[in-house]
Amino acid sequence: MSDATTPLRRAEADVPFPVSGPCERASIAPYCQRVRMMMSEERFAHVLRVAALAETIAIANDFDRGERRATSLAAVLHDVARDLPVERLMELAPPEHAMEREHPLALHGRAGRAIAIAWGVTDGRGLDAIEQHVCGPRPGERVAMAVYIADVSEPGRGVNGDVRELAMRDLDRAYRRALANKVRYLRSHGKTVHPRTLKVHEALEDQPT
Repeated sequence: MSDATTPLRRAEADVPFPVSGPCERASIAPYCQRVRMMMSEERFAHVLRVAALAETIAIANDFDRGERRATSLAAVLHDVARDLPVERLMELAPPEHAMEREHPLALHGRAGRAIAIAWGVTDGRGLDAIEQHVCGPRPGERVAMAVYIADVSEPGRGVNGDVRELAMRDLDRAYRRALANKVRYLRSHGKTVHPRTLKVHEALEDQPT
């Protein structure tokens, strides 16, 4: 099980840290500071890029003020549980089936939601986005879709540039492509696809484009 199409890589000259983004705002900066303590420098660089991109996607798709804040905060918090020990992941998000017991990294979305709640986050749209960034949100959940797309297409990944570009003008189509790419990648590498991902993927395939 993998939570993205390619592993992270250290930021290079052509993939700089964002010079601005949600972490510069007073209402979100405290969360950024807490998240920074939970992960490696490399992963935090990824979080900053995801947060900046998710906010850009939200603006491009005319999200209202509440949606934009939920998107930005969820992007900052989406990987808060990603580097936790397996035992802690299972404590925060008990596995629901054999697949999650065999691939505990799949739990970090639900574990991240639990941490966000403990830290005082109450917006259900943002909480859903944190949980669903691993497996894929249900169609039509704009905040979660923006975070999911930003996570799999931020420049540090080195992939899905077409998805990133498409998201600026058609969020729904970009999400369909991002999820299809993920399923295709996992299957081609002989990796297990999470049942939730398959369910969402099949639902999207049944919908007209």
